[in-house]
Order: sequence, then structure tokens, then C-alpha cells
Amino acid sequence: MLSRKLLSKLSRFERLSFSDGVELLCFVDLPVLGYWANEYLCRIHLDKFVRTYNIERNINYTNICVSGCLFCAFCCSLGSAGGYVLGDDVLFSKISETVLLGGRQILLQGGLHPLLSFEWYEDLLCRIKRSFPDVNIHGFSPTEIAYFADRFGLTDVEVLLRLRAAGLGSLPGGGAEILSDRVRSKLSPNKATAARWLSVCREWHRMGGRGSATMMFGHIETVEERVEHLLRIRELQDETGGFTSFIPWTFQPPNTQIAHIQKASVCEYLKLLAVSRLFLDNIKTIQSSWVTQGLEIGVLGLSFGADDLGSVMIEENVVAAAGTIHRSNEQEFIKTIKNAGYIAKKRNITGGNF
Repeated sequence: MLSRKLLSKLSRFERLSFSDGVELLCFVDLPVLGYWANEYLCRIHLDKFVRTYNIERNINYTNICVSGCLFCAFCCSLGSAGGYVLGDDVLFSKISETVLLGGRQILLQGGLHPLLSFEWYEDLLCRIKRSFPDVNIHGFSPTEIAYFADRFGLTDVEVLLRLRAAGLGSLPGGGAEILSDRVRSKLSPNKATAARWLSVCREWHRMGGRGSATMMFGHIETVEERVEHLLRIRELQDETGGFTSFIPWTFQPPNTQIAHIQKASVCEYLKLLAVSRLFLDNIKTIQSSWVTQGLEIGVLGLSFGADDLGSVMIEENVVAAAGTIHRSNEQEFIKTIKNAGYIAKKRNITGGNF
């Protein structure tokens, strides 16, 4: 059972501590966690029956990467037969299809390519905005920003300012994984530290930019490190208010260098989702990851504190490279959300409804 102290906090909607988060993640009664998560959701969202979604496309402009993350099944080394950099003909065709299907946003991310110039990235954004001025570019994770800065001798702020001037609209939360340097040093030692990831987000928020925060869990991290991740996200949100949403998802082991790790269970996923809603009291939107869990579990997540089903995701490559492939469309999204007893509303990138 949950301690009396924690139950008292939950009933008064008080902010939870690090030890509270650990206690909740160790708690085994999943329906109880779901109950409290939805109580918190209803307090944050006045219309408790609305669940939102978006239409976008995840476009990976290159899969060539020098990072060497052990958990990645997507990247290729320079010179590899499977490596690519998208040309404008392919890229623009993907964006055109997205617009035709009702999308107004692309998620633009790629590997840490060792040869592309910084001007290449600026020109890429400019070309997209000239051809698709109404499409928001949700692009370049904080780890990509840090890589650009280090490689081209710029500051993080200079990189962000130049990319924003070229057309960058919002910053995705990719590359966070677990914000613990113990974990990062083992799984992705060539990527930005936890503090650097947070610093890039901080600078973007200070510029008036907005973006998402994420967590990829279920590999070598401890329960305490999961809570540490949530705490660091919450602390930065207290400081800047720049995160529009939080999206946790489970590590997909197949085809990675750590494929021996057992995939996190559905119960673990729903528990983390619920605790995210309880702990992140200053982030309005918690997104359910149907892309990693499948649509059935994704919709179930809407009863465990998530108010958003995420994107229809016309295209997704990174999770698919690990053997997890789920596809859907807007009509199925709306039907599934309604069948679960909710009102489906399409949202924009800041969380507002279209």
C-alpha cells in the first residue's frame, strides 16, 4: 500500500518529492496509480473528456551518425551501403503528402553526420519554408544542436538563433533518453551530457521557443534514475515554462547492440505514464506512445494520465528499425479515441485545438 503521507499528498494535489516518485514507481497496484493520475489530469484539464492528437511526419534527413549509441538500430556509419542523405525531391514529396493528409508539422531529425556543413542545415530549413511556409518544422533535437555547436565552433545560442532565422519552429525532445550521466556514459558516451541537453532546452526556451521533453526507459537505468529524469525536467519547466508536452516511451531492444535486454512490459509503461502525470505537475500535456506500444495500449494510456495520443505519424523510421512497426490514420485515431469514451480533438504544436 502507499504510505499515509503520500496518500495525503495525492489527495491534496501537493507537489511530489523524489522519494514520493520512487515509492510510486515501486507500487504494484496499477489501477490505483491510474486512478490518481486521472484525478490529476482532470485537475489540469478542465474538459476531462477531451483527448487530443496531431498529424505529422517523422522525416529523418540522414541516418549517417557518429554517435554510436548502443540502443540505436537506425544509424549507419559513413560509407555504409545503407547510409543516405535525403535529396529535395524525396524530402519535398514527403512534406507534400503530409500536407495533403492534413498535417501541418514535420518532425525533422537525423544522425550526427560528420561531413555536412552548418550552412547545409540552414539552407535545408530555408528551402522547406520557401516551399511550405505554413508547415511548422519541429526539428533538431538538443543533442543535434549540441553537436552542431561543438563541430562548427559555435555556441548553443548561436546555433539556435541561426536555425530559428532559417525556419526552425520548435524543438523536439529527442536524445534525452535518461538524464543521468551514469546511464549516458555507458549507452551514448559521444552524445551531449544530461546537463548539456537541459542547457540547450533552457536557451531555446529563453529565446521564446517551445518544445517537447521525452524519456526512453527500460534498459539499464534504475528506478531512482527514472525519477531523477522526471525531477530534472520538472525543475527546468519551473524555470522556463517552455515544455509543451512530455512523452515517455520504452526502449525497443531488437537489432540493437543491447538486444539481450528484456523489453519493458505494458504494466511498466503504464506505470511510468501515470507517475509522469503525477510528478510533472507543471507540464500540461502527457503523451501516450502508441508508436512503441501499439494503438490499443496507446489508447489505454489515455486512462492512465495521458491526455494526448500523439501523432498519426505518417512516417516513422527509428522505432521501426528496431522491429516495432505500428501504423494508423486520422480516421482510425478518431474512432479509437471515441470508442474509449473520449472526445477526439486535433491539436496544433502548442497544444491548442485547430
